[in-house]
Amino acid sequence: MNKKQIIGILIFVVLVGVIIGIKACSSGESGGIFSGPLTDVYVATGGGKEDFLADEEVIKILKDKYKLNVVYDTWSNGKTITWPLIREKVGEGNKDIVSRMSNGEEFTIKSVGVSTYDALFTSDQRFYDYYKLFPNKDNNESDRYTVLDGGLTLNTPIVIYSWGPVVDSLIKENIVTEENGVYFISDMDKLMNYILISKKWKDVGLTDLYGSINIASTDPVSSSPGATYYGLLLAILSGGEVTTDNIQNNLPKLKDFYIKSGYMNNTPADLFERYLKTGMGGNAMIVDYEKSIIDFANSNPNGFEQVKDSIRILYPKPTIWNSHCFAAFTENGKKLLEAYNDPEIQKIAWEKYGFRTGITGGSYDVSKLGLGIPKEITSTVTSLKMDTYNELINYLKGN
Repeated sequence: MNKKQIIGILIFVVLVGVIIGIKACSSGESGGIFSGPLTDVYVATGGGKEDFLADEEVIKILKDKYKLNVVYDTWSNGKTITWPLIREKVGEGNKDIVSRMSNGEEFTIKSVGVSTYDALFTSDQRFYDYYKLFPNKDNNESDRYTVLDGGLTLNTPIVIYSWGPVVDSLIKENIVTEENGVYFISDMDKLMNYILISKKWKDVGLTDLYGSINIASTDPVSSSPGATYYGLLLAILSGGEVTTDNIQNNLPKLKDFYIKSGYMNNTPADLFERYLKTGMGGNAMIVDYEKSIIDFANSNPNGFEQVKDSIRILYPKPTIWNSHCFAAFTENGKKLLEAYNDPEIQKIAWEKYGFRTGITGGSYDVSKLGLGIPKEITSTVTSLKMDTYNELINYLKGN
């Protein structure tokens, strides 16, 4: 072998090594040559976003780009206030402490050996706002972590899902208006009054529908979406601002509205599924989140094709945000909060799961689905505080 051949072979070997190295660096897969170790981040998580958090693309971005391995433990929003926010409380972490807790021994976030959290990801802004306050020991509230950073991360507005003939009838009643292909409930007071006076569907020209006009919702007493909806109704009855004075005048009306609503599902997923399966005769109008139809269109394209020309999405004027809020307790939690603001992750959140991101909900390309979804949500009321919701729910329960 002559000198030129040897040099050629060496150059070839070097090039192969460089190419392998570049691929290893660019792929970013955990375990790659230059990928580095992953940092575990533990998050106590409220419901309503499980599919998004488990999305393979999102997980890959968090691992490859941010070197984060995120572990989500499911918590109900209310328990984050009353229980010590430690992994052992939901059966994870230190098994010895889990066993001791089952035998009645008490632990706090400050106890030695417990597994603490880096962040809390609520599914309701009122719990995020409330968590940042000092715990009320008179109400047996648990000690809390200090929130280093946080805010609104995933948003979706309350909407009313209905059907073509129902919306056409409501347009004639001057309750619904259509603007650039988007349907708005421009007179919520009138629609609420129709329900309170037990006006029949046949009275608005829908002779094929039986019974009184109604909007099905989840139970506000036991369901966060239902509570958000009734918070919106209370705000509308109060002229957009709930005060100590007007809440006392409006709670009886809302209780009457609640009674006339009849049977209620406990979960929005069940209600939305029943709406799709039973059609206009089963559920003429239901309350749910905007994200539900986008999630459905992506997870069940065949089913979506069957119903997309019949369904209508109505946006109350005003509506209210359901906001999933992120509270970071540690530096690792802050890193994860930063990662959720990544444009790639935000794109997935909207296009696959229907979550608007950012403080105002952003502006989005809504043309792909062929539905009346506005690019921006501009008419909203402010989320009610925890004390107001508690007063509302206790009144509905009769306490």
